[in-house]
Amino acid sequence: MTKLLLSLHVLASVLAIGPVTVAASMFPKALRHAHSDPGDREALTNLRMLHRICRVYAAIGIAVPVFGFATAGSLGVLGSGWLITSILLTAAAAATLALLILPAQDRALATAQSPGADSGPHSAGRLAMHTGVFNLLWATVTILMIIRPGSTTGV
Repeated sequence: MTKLLLSLHVLASVLAIGPVTVAASMFPKALRHAHSDPGDREALTNLRMLHRICRVYAAIGIAVPVFGFATAGSLGVLGSGWLITSILLTAAAAATLALLILPAQDRALATAQSPGADSGPHSAGRLAMHTGVFNLLWATVTILMIIRPGSTTGV
């Protein structure tokens, strides 16, 4: 059962978190493009698509910690320091996505859809910064999951 849970956890991570990190990373550049040419309907469509990918896959991403806790429970490592650190970093990444990135994308999309409204390049830069933090948090969690300090597997 542990191998099944671990497989589901890894698959959920790759299939849910991967698209969010890519789409969120592409959004600031697409936002700059939409602001540079306000009449470009394709740029606005791209923004909408990237934002939708972020929202949908963020919701699907809830499966990652669910399978992660199930896997950790079956392995008996719930009290391990590396896992607690990973949980805290995952919570920080989720908070960054839910409280900073998605609302900023909502605002940027609303501004981009309003003719004459100007959110300026600072919003794209700030969004890129938050996305970078989000990506760095996930990269750190991934490294911790691979290295697993104190692991007896020797890997």
